Amino acid sequence: MNDKGTAATLLRIFPYAKQALPRVILGMVAALAGQMFALSIPQLLQGLVNSLSDHGTVAKLVPAVLAVLGMGALEAGMILLRRWFVLVPGTHVEAGLRRSLYAKLQDLPISFHDRWPSGQLLSRATGDLSLIRRWLSFGLVLFVANSITIVVGLALLFSFHWILGLIFLVCSVPIWIRGYRFEKEYHAVARLSQDQAGDLATSVEEAVHGIRVLKAFGRGDFMAGKFADASQSLLKTELSKAGLLANILIYLILVPEFAVGLSLFAGVWLVASHQMTVGALVAFFATATVLRWPTESVGFLLSMTQDAKTAVERFFEVIDAPVEITDPAQLQTINKPQGRLEFKDVHFRFADTAADKPDLLRGVNLVLEPGESVALIGVTGCGKSTLTALTTRLYDVTGGQVLVDGIDVRDLSREELRSHIAMAFEDATLFSASVRENVLLGAPNATDEDLKQALEIAQAQFVYELPDGLETRIGEEGMSLSGGQRQRLALARSVAAKPEILVLDDPLSALDVDTEAMVEAALRTVLSTTTALIVAHRPSTVQLADKVALLEEGRITAFGKHTDLLATNAHYRYVISSLDEEVAK
Repeated sequence: MNDKGTAATLLRIFPYAKQALPRVILGMVAALAGQMFALSIPQLLQGLVNSLSDHGTVAKLVPAVLAVLGMGALEAGMILLRRWFVLVPGTHVEAGLRRSLYAKLQDLPISFHDRWPSGQLLSRATGDLSLIRRWLSFGLVLFVANSITIVVGLALLFSFHWILGLIFLVCSVPIWIRGYRFEKEYHAVARLSQDQAGDLATSVEEAVHGIRVLKAFGRGDFMAGKFADASQSLLKTELSKAGLLANILIYLILVPEFAVGLSLFAGVWLVASHQMTVGALVAFFATATVLRWPTESVGFLLSMTQDAKTAVERFFEVIDAPVEITDPAQLQTINKPQGRLEFKDVHFRFADTAADKPDLLRGVNLVLEPGESVALIGVTGCGKSTLTALTTRLYDVTGGQVLVDGIDVRDLSREELRSHIAMAFEDATLFSASVRENVLLGAPNATDEDLKQALEIAQAQFVYELPDGLETRIGEEGMSLSGGQRQRLALARSVAAKPEILVLDDPLSALDVDTEAMVEAALRTVLSTTTALIVAHRPSTVQLADKVALLEEGRITAFGKHTDLLATNAHYRYVISSLDEEVAK
């Protein structure tokens, strides 16, 4: 947990809010001016009451009443002006923070997203940034204006009579002591609350995405019970927050009331002993009444400030997360792309792997010549998908090199690297967009002919039968389509990009045998000119490739044609037979 002070933490957002600062400051000025107009009313009342006490006439009353009315109107105008100054820029700051957060999430490596629940990220992008906006537009402005008002008001109270001012000053000490303790206690609870809200968002997202599984296994009630338990924990935390706020409000309400009671006794005695005029006493209590709102607001403004501090901490937990996979300082470029892919003594281990555990990949050496297609096979968990992810730097090697046309992928910009390599995954991910937008995600400038060809190769002509054809919007993650349809669209997306190197991580697993055969036949036209690395979980996919690489215990232990390896390598025969058994199942 961040242990920086509140001011130091909140100051971190001001580089994002610097364009809004002039209007925020003007909002503070307007708020303060409104409070000063309010404090000027008791001064007018003092003169008015004293003049009436000295046998003044009604004629003297009218100007004073109009002056009070004018001060009230000016106060209302300043409140309106304050809102006009701060509401729009605060919204722009929130939008800017959200854009920065989203851009950072796109830049962060896959290893970060493997660790972080999506609900936690979602709660930061919505709830936390909304808290920061409300604090900047409302909490900060009023906290500054009300604090200055309280100081000025205390000075005015002393100006009426030092005894009455001293009573209020002494009575305010418990408030400041409790406020200091409140800050520390509330921050811990506020952080817990926002973290629990993120966990709750994760639970909702998982339940919605997995609704088919929950219904199929009849576990809806079980998940509802887990959600209710998490909700109950959040409820208890929120009640703790409410209890802390109520506790400080007791001080903020009762202490000033007690001070007013003491001042009333002292004030009457001072007037009776002619040490104070009636008008001064009336003005004193009128000033105390004006100070009531700024004083009572301290509680919720402190809580808002602590909520904002926690939101800023959570925002910067993402912004400060290191991006281990970056573009090099000295960029190289591929001038004449050929499509040669080489793994040279590649080692890889996940960051959270125990020190006494071996690397997942322990010296992989593999070369794919331009236009060559290679099937990668091995037992489950041997690192096939991880090896393919290294090609586009979804992960970076921990040893060795991955070379494209003789250039280390770490010496290329990520944008250029990914323009030469396209991937299709077993778990096909589609977005809430049209069919056209999903297929052309990696090639937004492709022609309609390119789109048509990609759909034909992937055997995805079913899209023309959808309600709006290519313009049909696919629901969230494409769940309105079958698994095979999603895989074919994902494959079409990779083909439409027209890469020099195509990496396929078992993209045909959800297809029936006949459709798979048609896709493989169409893919051969692409693979004749494109270098392809294909993770295979079916014997038919293995036969699609020119050669086969066997990944065993973190190394390539066999490489060659399918028939040759079948005849000479026992482990290869074992893996192929395992694939046959999986297909049979």
